[in-house]
Amino acid sequence: MKSITNRKVAGCLVMLACLTASVSHAQQMQRFGDYEIHYIVIPTTTLQPDIAARYDISRGKDKALCNISIIDSKGRGMRSVLEGSTQNLLGQRQDLSFREVVDGEAVYYLATIRHADEEVHRINIDAQVMADQGAKAASTNLQITQKLYWSD
Repeated sequence: MKSITNRKVAGCLVMLACLTASVSHAQQMQRFGDYEIHYIVIPTTTLQPDIAARYDISRGKDKALCNISIIDSKGRGMRSVLEGSTQNLLGQRQDLSFREVVDGEAVYYLATIRHADEEVHRINIDAQVMADQGAKAASTNLQITQKLYWSD
């Protein structure tokens, strides 16, 4: 049962990418306390226009979508507060503005990153799980380094 729930939540996490992506990307995860933080960064152009419009995502070859989800040990999506920024190797910094999306039991957070072609970004995200419904409060710092490419 737990395995099915975890797969369901993980599937919702990458729903935006998997439903419409023309390129396959691996999901990544980090454990902290009783939680897992799942993350993926994909080019916005891999999203079909109707899906991007439904989630108010601006598509462009110079934009990537950062998708974050936090689940508990029972596979439930957790509401959280996320703050983050990204910096390229030249030190140019962008603050990330995460938008919460609730889809059934899944909760995920979306932010857009502008980038040059073949640009390496160091993404830094502070995540705080909101302690409600008997959940324990917890926080983590997620650091991702990823090379971003222009995609048509």
